[in-house]
Amino acid sequence: MHIFRSKQPLEWGALDLPLLGISADWDEKPFQPAAAWSLAVDAERLWFIASHGKPAKLHPESRPGRFLAKLWQYDVAELFLADPVSGRYLELNLAPNGCWWSCEFTAPRQRSSPDDVAIPNVTTFAELDPSGGWVTAMSIPLDLLRARIDFGENTRANVSFILNSPEQRFLTASDLGGGVPDFHLPGRFPKLTFVDADLPGLPGRD
Repeated sequence: MHIFRSKQPLEWGALDLPLLGISADWDEKPFQPAAAWSLAVDAERLWFIASHGKPAKLHPESRPGRFLAKLWQYDVAELFLADPVSGRYLELNLAPNGCWWSCEFTAPRQRSSPDDVAIPNVTTFAELDPSGGWVTAMSIPLDLLRARIDFGENTRANVSFILNSPEQRFLTASDLGGGVPDFHLPGRFPKLTFVDADLPGLPGRD
């Protein structure tokens, strides 16, 4: 799974970052328009960007920048980051309007805490197109990711989407083995591949 690495600080609104598309759902049925995503890091933060060309069905309590559980009951993009040594992993949910949620797991679906505790210093951004399409991003401190899951060259990751709510379609960037949709399979996540690039910022308003 590719992640772009920038020598320059990344900033929302300053870059046309390459986006990767997912054009089939969990059951390998065509999905259009494709959902799009990208990962990038600079010296201090990891960025997760997600986009889709159709209007989203949002959690009724979601607000830009708010920390809120159960976003997966509506349209959402998800990033999973796993430490293959300890087995711990993070799930990060990002709604189309910039509402977000996070949870740490010690094993598949085994939460490290029963409480919903926000990761500190996370920032989110979002833009809606007049047509109803959207692009959103989440920025997470690297020092926190290193402390929680030893983030680095050995990290395994996956990006997934839940779209078209309430008739939800499940999409995954990586092949997790089929069957009943289940994104909590860290043993199947691919290893991150860091790609050096001179990226001065992140996508935003022209």
